[in-house]
Amino acid sequence: MSRPAPGEGLSVTTPSDTELVLTRTFDASRPLVFDAFTRPELLRRWHGARGWHLVVCEIDLRPGGTWRFVSRGPDGAEMGLSGVYHEVEPPYRLVQTELHTGWEAGEALVTTVFDESHGRTTMNTTVRYSSREIRDSVLRTPMKRGAGEAYDRLAEVLSETTPKGDLE
Repeated sequence: MSRPAPGEGLSVTTPSDTELVLTRTFDASRPLVFDAFTRPELLRRWHGARGWHLVVCEIDLRPGGTWRFVSRGPDGAEMGLSGVYHEVEPPYRLVQTELHTGWEAGEALVTTVFDESHGRTTMNTTVRYSSREIRDSVLRTPMKRGAGEAYDRLAEVLSETTPKGDLE
């Protein structure tokens, strides 16, 4: 049986002039997927494209709490992200801002919803930018490839669950 191409399970759509929606289904329960998005020890195992690793992962998971990630690539390049949580509804929904360090375009509003059916969880992440121009500039970056690779890595982490449903 052949494996899908890297990132093939990720769908990226543009439902409005200012939004991107990333959708991916994982073979895991909603609580496990939610934990993988919110627990630093799990995020460090999958967040980022292949070859990139979280070197800083700070999370204050509550409305008004902040988060900050710094990823380092294979050539030593670093990329920083940060924001504030607006809504935290485990294991169903996260709403937060996202700001890329050094990016002049301003912050985006990110809403992630986790829906489970028959032991599989579909993640829908809507990213709302302040303008169509900013959204389109993001689409011109390797964002889809990087996100696809990150979600492939997440699928691998989720497949390492114990019989009790805990991640090892």
